[in-house]
Amino acid sequence: MQSLSEKLNNNSFYIKRDDLLPISFGGNKARKAVLFFEDLILEKSDCVVTYGSSSSNHCRVIANIAAAKGIPCHIISPTESSYPTSNSELINLFGALVTKCPVSQVSITIESKMDELRAKGYKPYFIQGGGHGDIGTQSYVNVYEEILDYEKSSGMYFDFIFHTTGTGTTQAGLVCGKILHDDDREIVGISNARKNPYGSKVVLDSVNSYLLGQDKEPIETEAIAYIDDYVLDGYGSYNGKILQTIRDVLINDGIPMDTTYTGKAFWGMKEYIKKNNITDKKILFIHTGGTPLFFDKLEVLKNAR
Repeated sequence: MQSLSEKLNNNSFYIKRDDLLPISFGGNKARKAVLFFEDLILEKSDCVVTYGSSSSNHCRVIANIAAAKGIPCHIISPTESSYPTSNSELINLFGALVTKCPVSQVSITIESKMDELRAKGYKPYFIQGGGHGDIGTQSYVNVYEEILDYEKSSGMYFDFIFHTTGTGTTQAGLVCGKILHDDDREIVGISNARKNPYGSKVVLDSVNSYLLGQDKEPIETEAIAYIDDYVLDGYGSYNGKILQTIRDVLINDGIPMDTTYTGKAFWGMKEYIKKNNITDKKILFIHTGGTPLFFDKLEVLKNAR
């Protein structure tokens, strides 16, 4: 946790550096992956199957941990978002086996791969794209409790918690943490791709799945602040303002962000703050990782003004 130089609207900005977790460049996907592999071991599975694009932080982390444990890793990846990235290079380095298919064929390709592995005598463990599911949600319930511990020790209270929201369980975990502790603050997810109503529904479903498992009452959509105003042209798209935001944070605070996830969300957060005239508050931004993707746009960033 550290303070930032940003002073927009006289707010005080802080950042939780999940990108510094000591597993494969850290991030929210590393937190989730640790819990998934604990479950994989409990299930006595001996290989892992997951899904994601060539930019996927999730797939990179899963491939890394699988390689460290000597477990075969299979990744189903959509051809529509298949292009060279630092993450895809790392996935190859870790020896993961990537099967590409049209996005419309992802579900059937996953089923086919699971059947193929079972026929070969494996006991495959499937992890949904992005670490979706109650296990992924639990990882950010844990983060919410870390934030509470920090507030208790520092005497500080964050009025807003902002973060990138994609597949939904990061936001779901934070919302569940807030509900379980009966807190009154805003958890604001800045979407990097999905639009409402689908985006907020995915988060809502994840929240309610987890709450029901805790014998808690479900909530309604209105409790989910899923902001889709800044997705631009969808996943991976960015503009000059996002590049300038990344440059500013890197130069002034020494923190790398990327155009697909954190840099896009940090820019979206600032636009949201201006649009809603949020002033004189303590604001926490969670850096959910993606450092390898920062280097994919380094040449572009050098020329951004």
